[in-house]
Amino acid sequence: MKKIKNLALKLYKIAFWICGKSFNKDHSLIVFESFLGKQFSDNPRALYEYMSIHYPEYRFLWSVDKRYADVFERYDIPYIKRFSLSWMIYMNKATLWISNSRLPLWIPKPKGTTYLQTWHGTPLKKLAVDMEEVHMPGTDTERYKKNFTRESAKWDFLISPNEYSSEIFKRAFRFEDKMLETGYPRNDFLFTNSDDEAIENLKKDLDLPADKKVILYAPTWRDDSYHGKGRYKFNLEFDMKKMYETLSDEYIIILRLHYLVSENLNISEYEGFIYDYSKYEEIRDLYVISDMLITDYSSVFFDYANLERPMIFYVYDIDNYRDKLRGFYFDFEKKAPGPLVTTTDELLAAIEKTKTEDFNEVYNTEEFRSRFGALEDGKASQRVADEVICYLRSKIV
Repeated sequence: MKKIKNLALKLYKIAFWICGKSFNKDHSLIVFESFLGKQFSDNPRALYEYMSIHYPEYRFLWSVDKRYADVFERYDIPYIKRFSLSWMIYMNKATLWISNSRLPLWIPKPKGTTYLQTWHGTPLKKLAVDMEEVHMPGTDTERYKKNFTRESAKWDFLISPNEYSSEIFKRAFRFEDKMLETGYPRNDFLFTNSDDEAIENLKKDLDLPADKKVILYAPTWRDDSYHGKGRYKFNLEFDMKKMYETLSDEYIIILRLHYLVSENLNISEYEGFIYDYSKYEEIRDLYVISDMLITDYSSVFFDYANLERPMIFYVYDIDNYRDKLRGFYFDFEKKAPGPLVTTTDELLAAIEKTKTEDFNEVYNTEEFRSRFGALEDGKASQRVADEVICYLRSKIV
């Protein structure tokens, strides 16, 4: 079976290369992909929404994992199925690729194609070359770093949300081309859709109760807890019964797991209290409707900070995560824009404090936002799109 798979991959590589030699470049075609084709979301979505309005002379297609095609059909978004014959043709014809995660390493970037890498977060945990040890399945530290830098060498543009990230990205990705330090396009939405009416409409669309406060729980994945390559485990490491008994009269919890986590958690016992929106296509909607965020080491808190709402960090495994798995780029325990808690009781106490304490004042979130969010103003999509489209036009003059 392994030999058959290796042969199939070799044949596919050859077919992709032949497509690149057989079709002319379409200078109006742009292909988008978000999180390995699993979502219509994040920075690629924000750029698509902006560009489809302001640059209608271009043609836009999405690269989509066929298991998630229903989302694109529901929104009537033009797409091609990832790794299909059409995909090979259009990936080769496209003048621009826009992606927020790595494409398969074996895909060559065709001559004349520009690759805009948007990435997907301000880094807290160490990335790529900066990682001392890699604990992911199917690779080792040396091979992981080598493969990452082979991929990043294909990027022509890389979006950075702030000066802090630019410095890290250049080093960790060994990126030497054009850095677009613009803020994140995906955060533009937070500046235009967070009023009371927008929140009410989103809650209706999501079929959530209007009379309950919303807690968004959005943790990251653990490198060393996995079912297999690209499929990570996750458990809710708090006392759900105690959470339900304490909070359910006033709150609901929306669960949003990382896209690499493959768990299907059984939460049927707490129906009407905890809602699993891990497969929901766009976390920005969940940011807007939530009254507070609970996370851990996920980069979501850098984005959520723009809303100036309470954030709590449930870091039950911080010693292992900090010292063994990843390590942090700054002193997270001193600089986090909210309390760090490690038990269910501490978590519940922190939630209760949000009623009487101004977390922005207590945890000096203004200083945090000035460092990490100074460029977030609702116009990042415009800055990125205008720069890249100007470059594309200059290539064909």
